[in-house]
Amino acid sequence: MTTSQQADPLIGRLVDGRYRVRARIARGGMATVYVATDLRLERRVALKVMHGHLSDDAVFQGRFIQEARAAARLADPHVVNVFDQGQDEGIAYLVMEYLPGITLRELLREQKRLDVAQTITIMDATLSGLAAAHRAGIIHRDVKPENILLAEDGRIKIGDFGLARATTANTATGQMLLGTIAYLAPELVTRGQADARSDIYALGIMLYEMLVGDQPYKGEQPMQIAYRHATDTVPRPSAKNPQVPEQLDELVLWATEKVPDDRPRDAQEMLEKLREIEREIGVTPAPTRATVGIPTVSDGGSGELTAVLPAAGTTAMASTNAPGVDIDNSARLRSRAGRRRAKGAWLLVIVLLLAGLAGGAGWWFGSGPGSLVAVADVSGLTYEEAAARLAQDTLVATQAEGEYTRDVPPGQVIRTDPAAGDRVDKDTEVAVVLSLGPRPHTIEALAGLSEDAARQVLTAAEVTVGESRVEFAEPANGTVLAATLQPAAGGDPSDLSNGGTVLEGDTVVLTVSRGPVPDVTGMSVGQATTTLEGVGLQVSGDRPEEYSDDIAEGDVIGIRGAPEGRNWAPGDTATLVVSLGPEPIEIPDVNGLTIREAMALLEEEGFRPTTSLPAGPLWDFFSAVSTDPEAGEFRVPGTTIQISALG
Repeated sequence: MTTSQQADPLIGRLVDGRYRVRARIARGGMATVYVATDLRLERRVALKVMHGHLSDDAVFQGRFIQEARAAARLADPHVVNVFDQGQDEGIAYLVMEYLPGITLRELLREQKRLDVAQTITIMDATLSGLAAAHRAGIIHRDVKPENILLAEDGRIKIGDFGLARATTANTATGQMLLGTIAYLAPELVTRGQADARSDIYALGIMLYEMLVGDQPYKGEQPMQIAYRHATDTVPRPSAKNPQVPEQLDELVLWATEKVPDDRPRDAQEMLEKLREIEREIGVTPAPTRATVGIPTVSDGGSGELTAVLPAAGTTAMASTNAPGVDIDNSARLRSRAGRRRAKGAWLLVIVLLLAGLAGGAGWWFGSGPGSLVAVADVSGLTYEEAAARLAQDTLVATQAEGEYTRDVPPGQVIRTDPAAGDRVDKDTEVAVVLSLGPRPHTIEALAGLSEDAARQVLTAAEVTVGESRVEFAEPANGTVLAATLQPAAGGDPSDLSNGGTVLEGDTVVLTVSRGPVPDVTGMSVGQATTTLEGVGLQVSGDRPEEYSDDIAEGDVIGIRGAPEGRNWAPGDTATLVVSLGPEPIEIPDVNGLTIREAMALLEEEGFRPTTSLPAGPLWDFFSAVSTDPEAGEFRVPGTTIQISALG
């Protein structure tokens, strides 16, 4: 027994007339753990005794009793059993199951990182024990490797429920955030609130550490680590250890989601997922074979664990020795004892550092940066929804001047000032900037402008200009005939030809003149076809024919087939109308008329009458008896008609 052990007044004392204290095995900031003999049941137990200067503190006594009650309610092979609790002459104590072995922290120090089979075995047992706690309505609040005990006989148990709290009492002040910073869930950092999902976050960090051999976040000050828990995303373990299966990558990411609702709801759900992964990758959790272990005295750096007695023996999960190797345990004990004495001086330094850390943590979470709250991201919410969400974090929403934007619908939040993620004091006013929708612009009349000028006007208003439609019309080539507005928000198109109001992001399609359709009147069919196809019109194979007094037979009178309600446009199909020449008319009957009367009638009908009688008085005395061609025949206007006379 060392000098420090001999100086401890409790060594050798009989506590409460039942527990004989044998040796001290760990000391922390709140309590000291001893190995003792239960004289009534003749068994070894771990005796956890509250430090004397805390015995009169009602808060710490309450926590001490709370640990006993929390752990005593659990009956699970993976939870350290609590047998008794009491007080004796000013000493407050707990009596717990004694487990010779090491902690997971000590195993990590020896092996740096664990293989997949070791990790799954430890995680399966830890989740099983924690699931029992969650089912009982208890959250642990201090899950970390120091509190995972690996017994020599292969048992794996979770201990130290000193921070445990019923899940219905899930709030905590800054000074009550006593969990180890490296495993602290974001909601504990930002709001001081914890539930079963906070334990899940700590398990995710612990799983990452087992697979990688290091914690995901490092910092010179505890507050730096706490801030990274609140703001950063835990990386995939396989980025540091490529041997980690993707399934375990995903389990770590799921367990360490920033938003508690995105994590497993409790340890049971995470355990079910782990066992599904075990089946997928073919790894069955089981206690590894007993190998020579490393006897260690440890308080895990927390001062709040159910510690184990140093012993030379077997250690669950130790994988550094091959089976069948004979080790001199007494020599190992002597070597370890020498190193422990060398560490004694360091232990005092560590205790002083821990005291300073505790004071710094109290300042950090009480009045320092840890007391700040992060501004929630409320983009996309209405003002009422945003104000309610900010109020949850004790922040006060104020409505700032709105801004025009095409990216956020009108009435929804664009951003806040301070911005989302910024850390501010409670009750700080947060300006909420709402979207006014796209900015409006007044557009001048577009009809009559050149296409380039119209496009410049629309582009300046941040309006999308679609591909122009082309039509044949009298205005010069390139002149805007019409403009059609298609609102970005949906709805019916509208006419913008004479100007109007547009919103940024709307679309406008211009209808532009290609000039008039070429006039093919009087052209041959071949010439007319070539001309029309040259400007993009199609020519139908139909050739309707019509009489024409002006167009020679076989030439083109014009085109038909103009589209209804608009002008001709490239791609439309035109039909050529071909001339039959003048239309034939019937030769009138002039029999019995005087020659003068017959001549006048035929001229009136469009013919060219002639007779053998010389012009003069004889035309009034001679009568017409016939014509050549004869009356009733059809001839084109201008045909010469010969009149026969009778005197």
